[in-house]
Amino acid sequence: MDSLNLIDSFADFASHKNIDRPTMIRILEDVFRTMIRKKYETDDNFDIIINADKGDLEIWRFREIVDDNSEDIWDHDKISLTDARKIEPDFEIGEEVSEEIKLLDFGRRAVMTARQTLIQKVKDLEKDILFQRYKDLAGEIITGEVYQTLGREVLLIDGEGNEISIPKNEQIPKDRFRKGESVRAVVDRVEMYNGSPKIILSRTSPVFLERLFESEVPEVFDGLITIKNVVREPGERAKVAVESYDDRIDPVGACVGMKGSRIHSIVRELQNENIDVINFTDNMELYITRSLSPAKIVSMKIDKETGRVSVYLKPDQVSLAIGRGGQNIKLASKLVGMEIDVFRELTGIEDEDVDLDEFGDEIESWVIDELKRVGLDTAKSVLALGKEDISTRTDLEEETIEAVINVLKQEFEQ
Repeated sequence: MDSLNLIDSFADFASHKNIDRPTMIRILEDVFRTMIRKKYETDDNFDIIINADKGDLEIWRFREIVDDNSEDIWDHDKISLTDARKIEPDFEIGEEVSEEIKLLDFGRRAVMTARQTLIQKVKDLEKDILFQRYKDLAGEIITGEVYQTLGREVLLIDGEGNEISIPKNEQIPKDRFRKGESVRAVVDRVEMYNGSPKIILSRTSPVFLERLFESEVPEVFDGLITIKNVVREPGERAKVAVESYDDRIDPVGACVGMKGSRIHSIVRELQNENIDVINFTDNMELYITRSLSPAKIVSMKIDKETGRVSVYLKPDQVSLAIGRGGQNIKLASKLVGMEIDVFRELTGIEDEDVDLDEFGDEIESWVIDELKRVGLDTAKSVLALGKEDISTRTDLEEETIEAVINVLKQEFEQ
């Protein structure tokens, strides 16, 4: 293979990989200089001239002419007078000899190795470009086409044919993917795996929900409305705190849209995830009240030192504040950045009730704490809820719950 064919084949390969001309020439020169160093030990006194458009390659070696008996005759940049006159008979000592080295002088095997090295370097460069491009796209939504569904991940192809992945833990539990369908997700991270970039997308990230708001709500995209915080239980429930610096704009209304027109498309994208949009405020009491919506709070006590909030509600509002499986209170705590404890407000009718702390001798303290965490702070509140509902809302085992109920029943039977 001569230089014309080598450079032409490489240029054609590089163009298909969208490698620009300066980068292509740099790769070519690096490979040829490696060939020179292998044959001549150094490339200091060599010039390489590449014309990729014409497929031309010239390699020139420069050496100074010295006397045949000179001690410097073995230096890489020296040539004896006798050898120099074999090139041109009128050379004299002290002059410089420029000699063109043909590609085939390196041997056919070296040329074939160079071709493989060139292709490998382009592939490596392509991986680096892909890694950097998606690293810069982190936090942005992209669309891919599903081509394979596996147990631990779903593989997609982007617009340029690159493989991207949505791992199982980054999928919404209700997601069901079919081959050939388009899927939207946010670029979560890019990792190197066995020398190749692995692009990982997420549909569970709060950033994905934030970007969906930007795409569906022009005021968010334009910066007229700011998303202050997003918390999610993917596929189940989310809370989004929004704020507008323009008094003429209702941030919640703008995000929801007329008859829910804007938020409906987001809800569908997230597999019917229930999204609460609330108005952000620096007033912590008001912020907590809004975060626990739809429950109505009677009063609260904020302990800034411990980062905990005690919220008191009427008995019929406790379950609303806690939500199914504790989702509402868990998301509200994350949204405001404080641990929220829910308590029932005592009324005259409940004077005969007994605080759970009174059973400290018969019920372990950690069990009482777990019950209080979900708003069950009195004996009657526990008995009124029942074993199945307590099991759903807490992490307690059924045997433990049954034992607690038996202890509380005995109190009232006495």
